[in-house]
This record gives sequence, C-alpha cells and structure tokens, in this order.
Amino acid sequence: MSTPHLASTPAGPRRFALVPTAALLLGALYCLLPVAWVLVASTKSGSELFSTFTFLPGTGFRRNVADLSAYRDGVYWKWMANSAFYAGAGALLSTAVSAVSGYALAVYRFRGQESIFNILLAGVLMPPVILAVPQYLLLAEADLTDSYLSVLLSVILSPYGVYLARIYAASAVPGDVIEAGRVDGGSEWRIFRTIALPMMLPGLVTVFLFQFVAIWNNFLLPYIMLGDDEKFPVTLGLYTLLQQGSTTPALYTLVITGALLAIVPLIALFLVIQRFWSLDLLSGAVKS
Repeated sequence: MSTPHLASTPAGPRRFALVPTAALLLGALYCLLPVAWVLVASTKSGSELFSTFTFLPGTGFRRNVADLSAYRDGVYWKWMANSAFYAGAGALLSTAVSAVSGYALAVYRFRGQESIFNILLAGVLMPPVILAVPQYLLLAEADLTDSYLSVLLSVILSPYGVYLARIYAASAVPGDVIEAGRVDGGSEWRIFRTIALPMMLPGLVTVFLFQFVAIWNNFLLPYIMLGDDEKFPVTLGLYTLLQQGSTTPALYTLVITGALLAIVPLIALFLVIQRFWSLDLLSGAVKS
C-alpha cells in the first residue's frame, strides 16, 4: 500500500498575498507616524520639545493643556465650539440636501436628468479652492462675509454628497417598494420620509461623516471669509498661533497640544456613528 501524503499548499499565492498586506502596513505607518509624533510632542514642555529625542515622552502635558485653556481667556475652546457648530450644522444641512437631491435623481425621470447628474460629476472633480474666491465675492455682495453664515452657506451644497446619495438611493431603494407605497395612497414626501429614508440611512451616514470631516478640517474657506478671530474654527485659530510662534517659541507647545485635542472629536465621531452602518437593510423588503 502506498502511503498517503498531504497535498502541499502552493507557496506562490501566499507569497503574493503578503505584498498587498505589506503595502497596507506601510501606508498605515505613513499615515499614523505624524499622529504619533503629535501625541508624544504634546506631552513635552517648551524646553523638552527641542532638546529631547523625538519620540521620547515628556512631562508637560497637563501644563500644556492648562496654558492652552488660559490663553486669551480660553479662546481655543471658543474655536473648538465654532468648529463643532460649522461641522455639525453644515454636515446635517448638507446631508439633508444630498438626501433629497440624490433620491430625486435616482427615482424620478425627467428631462435634463442626465445633464444635471453630469454637472454634479463636474462639480465633484472641481477642486474647492477654485470656488472659494467666487463664493466670497457673492457673499460680499450680500454683506454676509465675516459671519457664521458665510461659512455655513458655502458648505450646504456638496456635489460629492449628492453623487453618493444618488448612487446609494438607486441601489438601496427598490422601485417595487416605491410603487407599493403609491398604491397604498402615500404621498411622495411620505414615501420618501417613511420608506426610502430608512433604507438610505447607511449611505447618508457616510455622507454626513465625509462632510463633517471635510468642514472640520477646512482651512481656506474660513481664512477667506472670516476676519474676526472670535469666529475662527480651530484650524484657522491654530494657524494664527503658529504664525505667532515664529516670534514667541513658547506657543509651539500650545499649537501641538491644540492639534492633538482637535482630532479627538473626529475619533469620537467615528466610534459613535459606526453602529449606524448595517448590512442587509432590504432583507425581506421585496421578493427577488
């Protein structure tokens, strides 16, 4: 009798599978290295920042937070509140506009539908920096510059958000369900609100997240629109601190600590809203 032997697993596919894994690890390291530097540098005092090893933790984190909170009677926390207002209200309004617009483009058929969608695609490809100056000139004509509205009105309409909502509505909202709602006598608004909107929720959460992060990290638009530093978001406020640091090096530690604290809300947002991403929402909605 011949002795059975186990088939050997080919080493080629396994070796090639290590290549994308290594590439992903290198990419993660490249992205996380600056965050690690900020985390360590925020623990150092002004003297330790320039005299100790880069990734050696310091002893001044509590003092840095206290100095940052005391700077100009706590203006940093005013900047953080402004950022939360701009990003929260702007992302909510933008998501609402994207939901209605994307649903309309996906469900209804009307003349010029594809032309409108192609214009949206052009807006997705256009860098926001190109629109910043025209937006400023338009709002200046309406005497709305240097106000909270000047930032909010500029971020409500997001071509990328409308694009995502349209794609998601087309795939997540079955036409049979819409027709069933119409047969039951539901108005178009009620069908959208009670049937389509829950089905679109995971996609809209993604739109909200993208918009929140984009508005929170936005620098150029507030830089152009705002002149009163009491209305600055945290990105612009930290920039002014960094500019002053060239003459007052002690402010560098405040900038680094402020940058670390500024990413905490984004991390918390990711952890909170990830539960809204769920699969198989349409299971049982229609028969295939």
